Amino acid sequence: MKIQFIGAAHEVTGSCTLLEVGGRFYLVDCGMEQGADIFENVPLPVSPNQIEAVFLTHAHIDHSGMLPKLCKDGFCGAIYATEATCDLCRIMLLDSANIQQSEAQWQSRKALRAGEPTVEPIYDVNDAQAAIRLLRPCQYEEILQVAEGIVIRMNDAGHLLGSASIELWLTEGKETRKIVFSGDVGNTNQPILNDPKPIAETEYLVIESTYGDRLHDKNTGDPVAELAGYIQKALDQGGNLVIPSFAVGRTQEMLYAIREIKQRGLIHGHDRFPVYVDSPLAVEATGIFLQCSHTNFDEKTLSLIRQGINPIWFEGVTLSVSSDESRAINFDPRPKVILSASGMCEAGRIRHHLKHNLWRRDCIVLFVGYQAEGSLGRKLQEGAKSVRLFGEEIAVNAEIATLHGTSGHADRDGLLHWLAGFTEKPKLVFVNHGDETSCEAFRDTLRKLGYRAEAPYSGTEFDLLTGKSVTLTQGVRINRAAIFKGSQRAKQVYEDLLAAAEALLALVHTRKGCTNKDNAKLASQIRALTEKWKK
Repeated sequence: MKIQFIGAAHEVTGSCTLLEVGGRFYLVDCGMEQGADIFENVPLPVSPNQIEAVFLTHAHIDHSGMLPKLCKDGFCGAIYATEATCDLCRIMLLDSANIQQSEAQWQSRKALRAGEPTVEPIYDVNDAQAAIRLLRPCQYEEILQVAEGIVIRMNDAGHLLGSASIELWLTEGKETRKIVFSGDVGNTNQPILNDPKPIAETEYLVIESTYGDRLHDKNTGDPVAELAGYIQKALDQGGNLVIPSFAVGRTQEMLYAIREIKQRGLIHGHDRFPVYVDSPLAVEATGIFLQCSHTNFDEKTLSLIRQGINPIWFEGVTLSVSSDESRAINFDPRPKVILSASGMCEAGRIRHHLKHNLWRRDCIVLFVGYQAEGSLGRKLQEGAKSVRLFGEEIAVNAEIATLHGTSGHADRDGLLHWLAGFTEKPKLVFVNHGDETSCEAFRDTLRKLGYRAEAPYSGTEFDLLTGKSVTLTQGVRINRAAIFKGSQRAKQVYEDLLAAAEALLALVHTRKGCTNKDNAKLASQIRALTEKWKK
């Protein structure tokens, strides 16, 4: 009976842990690495077709994003997750597959022009659909025997709709051991969702440490009132409030807050101010929030529902799905609020809204989530005077602000509070899902409090029957310099290409009313250019 750490070991993303029980193999999470990749991950030591099942803590791509790749490589077992997580995975895995395919197509066209081999996507829509077909929904607190020697129970982790901490009872012969995976532990008193549910007992614990080395600012005041202040200021100036927001979770929290702002009459002189949600994924996710089981919601949200009040819907909100609807937002002269993804401004429609609003002194860009080092969002937070978007240098004249008190992760004290729910200290705590600093700092905090705690690197293996290590590994760092330089250059070239395409489209719009002969000539030239680069 063994546990081996594969991903999110001394890193935040790419969660993946392998369990071996009675000669059979199981995974807890199968996530994609995102952002900075500091350490190499060991490959799975078994073929995907040998894995019996996956137990999924929640739908975020850093926990679920490699499930389609697992299926592509032969996995055909069950994927156990809460009902809401299954619903979210159905849209998020397809969205991820479309991104993989689009990026591979662009890289392949570039490779062909250089006489190099084409690039295959990590996975495609068919692989995502294969993973979706394997989803098996579970209810919170339902004790479920999923295989011989494997019993699971999922508890509300309060991090995302459907997020779970997973209890597993593992039996091999006459020996049974219990292990708990915390998943991502939510922050307390967040809108919509329940607080994380404590668990009474376990022998082994795998716990996240995203913010294991720090505390959230407890003196931030009322985030709803703070958000109302930014809305009031932008509208009074005649400008827009642009909110880069993660499509799943944070966007719905912002809608909840804006509904409350309207209900409480916190905005003066702009009673019917418009709000746009410009992200197809966010629109789909919002639909899931509206339709999901009420067991996911906290008492305040349930009280609203009992009163007939939709907690995340209100007069004046517009959902933009098509590209035409997205473009139309920037031609709406009214002062407004724009919620758009991606939350770190690295991709998606938010980049178009930044292009149209950053240069305006009457606008405000408000960050409501974590901005990773090196991301466009972090650069704006750190005071960049200009940024490059679609091949064009854009002056940053808008106010750049950050809304406090919105983190979806427990801080150090929040994690310790959740840990205090155990009636006895676990025999051994494994700390993962944190960068090197936070992971090791939280391990050291636990040791000072009397816990036996380890912060394993990828490849480290423990025997759960004896509680002793089988294989201890050290982190192998990746040399990022050459990779980063190449990827940044590729990104810049692609943005220049998009800028050229926008310029061409703008030229076409100016041709209305010109002679048929000239327009036919231009159309012929565009078609010829298109056909040339298809080859």
